[in-house]
Amino acid sequence: MNRTRPFIRRPWLIVPLATLIYTLIVVSTQGSPLALVTLGTRFSDGDLQGETGTEGYDGQFVYYIARDPGDAERFLDVPAYRFQRILLPILGRVLAFGQNDLLPWSLLLVNLVALAAGTYTLEHLLEQYGTSRWYALGYGLSLPALGAARLSLPEPLAYALALGGVALAFEKRVLWSAVFFVLAAFAKETTLIMAAGIGLWLLWRRQWLQALLFALISLIPFGLWQIALAQRFGSVGVGSGGAMATPFEIIPFAGIFRIWFEGSFSVFLAFGLILLPFVVLPTVWGLARVARDFTLRRVGITTLLLLTTAGIMLFVPFSTYREPLGILRFIAGLQLAAILYAAQHRDRRILMYSTFWALTSLFVIVADIAAGVKAI
Repeated sequence: MNRTRPFIRRPWLIVPLATLIYTLIVVSTQGSPLALVTLGTRFSDGDLQGETGTEGYDGQFVYYIARDPGDAERFLDVPAYRFQRILLPILGRVLAFGQNDLLPWSLLLVNLVALAAGTYTLEHLLEQYGTSRWYALGYGLSLPALGAARLSLPEPLAYALALGGVALAFEKRVLWSAVFFVLAAFAKETTLIMAAGIGLWLLWRRQWLQALLFALISLIPFGLWQIALAQRFGSVGVGSGGAMATPFEIIPFAGIFRIWFEGSFSVFLAFGLILLPFVVLPTVWGLARVARDFTLRRVGITTLLLLTTAGIMLFVPFSTYREPLGILRFIAGLQLAAILYAAQHRDRRILMYSTFWALTSLFVIVADIAAGVKAI
């Protein structure tokens, strides 16, 4: 028995187990496994232009594509944007063996395996830097991991693959790293922000050929997929969001201040309680560390990962910042970059701070409690 305890006491096992237990509770209290894909009647009825009905959430689009890729378009708000994230729906469809009733479970299974793999990879990287593997829980229990798996979203799969790409880059297996990143992009395109960090690292080291090969392998398949989407739907998938999305901003943090200018100061303050600790402070800290490293010419791979993942936060659209779940999902890359940077520099204070990201899952848990009470 004693031999099993070290195995059980691993974040990579705890995270998917906690997620599984939680999702089973959700299904039990809400009465159907379809609760995991958060269907909204607006989309399930195909009334995309209607103003009545419930919205649901983004997991429903994964479900509709997995259920019938050929007929999913009429259930999607922005078809090209949703179809570009094809990997999770395809894997879910394959594992469900064509049985639609199994789709919520097969999507969950993919994400549980991804949570285990992603958390294991992060553990491995932390231990390589000589820091505690338990800091991996700050990511594994956060909204882009546990919360996204509960909601049948692509983040667990996408960032597990991205972490694999980072780990391979650390080992200087750059071409395999590119393969992992192109798979990650087919799960969710925002992982290319992390891929950009790896590409910049290769350029910084003047590894011109490897940088070129990394870019070609990472981008060409995804680019061809965008062309295919444009031919089918009339537009590419890459964009700033689904329905009612606003463009990326030009002025740093304008997406946050527009909450005030286009809403009210009280709403701005309320959002600040979420954005300040989980988004703004990590972004400012990350960019300050990047500036210091460039000044001291101590630029490493984690510096450039931090540069791309923190830098993009300055220009994130208003439509993402105004939606708590959306912005807390978007920060997954910044979370991972911050954890890895802090581990490399043995910054225990930042590593401790990173564990507070686990609190972001409360936004999903509270919503589920409310839905469960309503169901009763």
